[in-house]
Amino acid sequence: MNPIDQKFPLKIIDAHVHFSKIAVFEECAANSSMLDYSYGGYLRETAACGVAGSICMGLNETAPYAFPDRAARTPMNAGLAEHLPPGMLLCPGVNPHALDARALGELDEMAGVKKIVGFKLYPGYYFYGVCDPVYDPVYSIAMKHGLPVAIHSGEPYSERGLLEYSHPLAIDRLAVRLPDLKIIVCHMGAPWVFDACEVAGKNANVYLDVSGLLVGSAEYIERMSSNRLVMDRYAQPLALMDNYTKVLFGTDWPLAPFGAYVEFIKKLIPEEAHEDVFHNNAASVYTAVSG
Repeated sequence: MNPIDQKFPLKIIDAHVHFSKIAVFEECAANSSMLDYSYGGYLRETAACGVAGSICMGLNETAPYAFPDRAARTPMNAGLAEHLPPGMLLCPGVNPHALDARALGELDEMAGVKKIVGFKLYPGYYFYGVCDPVYDPVYSIAMKHGLPVAIHSGEPYSERGLLEYSHPLAIDRLAVRLPDLKIIVCHMGAPWVFDACEVAGKNANVYLDVSGLLVGSAEYIERMSSNRLVMDRYAQPLALMDNYTKVLFGTDWPLAPFGAYVEFIKKLIPEEAHEDVFHNNAASVYTAVSG
């Protein structure tokens, strides 16, 4: 049995959360998403809305508001609390400015640990494209251990990010070059959602997560979920792709509360695909061979 199945006996797996001490996340939680971004807050929210577990995207900064922080040590972990909450697994983050032999050795070693289920790249925040040779050793380690690579795609959550590095079409070249590498296009490439769905639909090794499509409070997400124009923006490319086994549920917590985001995605995804999107696809893609 793989570690995902062991950790998530219930239905909902959130395939994209954060649990790091990042100033902009703390600010968003306090002023926009209006939630308790803490160990206890995570446990209360997940218990209340049926999220059995999650996959955390590792991210660090060496000073408040420093992210994207060139000084952050690879692997970037989850440092909001001393220990991860029960049921939370980790994709260590990669800072391309800190990918020396030591960092690569630690990534290789971490890939053999049960709680490690993939790696996370942040193009658009860091100014390296996904096909830059700097990432080749990371891809090799991932394929060696049978782990996927989750890749930030779409608008960065920072004015200092550059869109030219985060367009989902760049992932098509990577998928063709490395067909044995499992790739998750985070945030469905928003705002380029049609492009992201084309890349995932074309390439057998590419998947999407639907985290971060809406950022804000429960009231905001509920209001946007009632807006046909907003819903059609995301529903149309998914319907045209016509393959919901490619889609993983995710929230981008703490940028959105769990409960409201679950209901938003339930409206977006056809009911017959809910079991796959909310559980089965993440359990299949994030399979740690070494577990």
